[in-house]
Amino acid sequence: MTSARTSVHDEPWSDADPWSAATSSLVPPTDLAIGTRGWVTTDDGSRDTTEGRFGRVTDEKTFTELLPVGGRVIEPLPHVAEESRLATDDRPWVYANMVTSLDGAVAIDGVSGGLGNLADQAMFSALRAVADVIVVGATTAIDENYRPPTNRHREARLARGQAERPTIAIITRSLAIKPEHRVFSDPSARPIIITVKNAPASRRAKLDTVADVLDAGDDDVDFGVALRLLRHRGFERALLEGGPSINGQFAANDLIDEWNLSLSPLLAAGKSGRAAHGPSISDPRKLSLVRLWLGDGMLFGRWVRSE
Repeated sequence: MTSARTSVHDEPWSDADPWSAATSSLVPPTDLAIGTRGWVTTDDGSRDTTEGRFGRVTDEKTFTELLPVGGRVIEPLPHVAEESRLATDDRPWVYANMVTSLDGAVAIDGVSGGLGNLADQAMFSALRAVADVIVVGATTAIDENYRPPTNRHREARLARGQAERPTIAIITRSLAIKPEHRVFSDPSARPIIITVKNAPASRRAKLDTVADVLDAGDDDVDFGVALRLLRHRGFERALLEGGPSINGQFAANDLIDEWNLSLSPLLAAGKSGRAAHGPSISDPRKLSLVRLWLGDGMLFGRWVRSE
C-alpha cells in the first residue's frame, strides 16, 4: 500500500510536467511500493505486515492514551474505526492526516519518511483503513509513487458496509500524471481523476482509458464541487493526503472537518514547508482536540470542527 502525506511540490499549482522526457524520472523504477515515510509494502494484499526501513509493523501496535482518558492502552485500528465521521448530503467527511517535526517541518529530503516510525505507520494505516476515498494531488502521487490500495482490511470494511478497499482520487488541473503510472496498474481499483473542463484534451483521452475523469470547474478546480462529485458516488469518508498546497486550498475553502497530526520528536530545521499553505484565511476555522495518544516517542492528535 503506497501512501503519501506530504510532498514538497503539489499539483495543480506546480509547473512540473511528468509527460515530458525531462521529468519522466519522477516515477522510481521499482517493483515495491515506497511511501513517504520510507516503508516498503509487499504486493500481497492479504498480509497484515509492512517491511521497510523500520523493520516489520503490524496493525496491533499499541499506544498510550493521554486524552480523553489518560493511561489506557489503545490499539489504533479498531479505535479509529469506531470514531464518528458523518457525511452530509453535499460532501463526505474530510479528514486530513499529516506528520511534522517539533519545529514544523513536513519533510526531510523532500518526503516525510524520515519523520515517522513504527507507531506512525500503524496510525497511518488505521486512518487509511476507514477511508472510502483517498484524495491527493497529482504531484504528490507522482513523487511518492502511489500504487493501488491493497485490500488487507477487506473483512472489516465489508462488515461496515464499505468497499473492500478505498478509491484513489487524484486532483490535477493540468492532468499532470501519465496513464502508465503504477497507480493505474490494477483495473479492479480504477482511480478517479478530478480536473477541469479546459484540461488538455489529448491527455484526457489517454487518462480516460485508465481512470474515471471528472470535471470540477472550467479553468481551476472548485474543491467544493469536487467533494460533491465524490459524495454523489456514495463516498462518505474522504482521507486528505495532501500535499500542503492541496491542504491549504481545502482549509481556505473551509472543507476540512478533522485534522490528524503525528508529531515527531525531531528538530529538522532546513527549508521544508508547513503542513498547509495557500490563500490567507481571515477567520480561521477552530478545531477541538478530542484525542491524544503517545506511541514510540511520537504524539498523535485528532482535532475536529468545533461546531
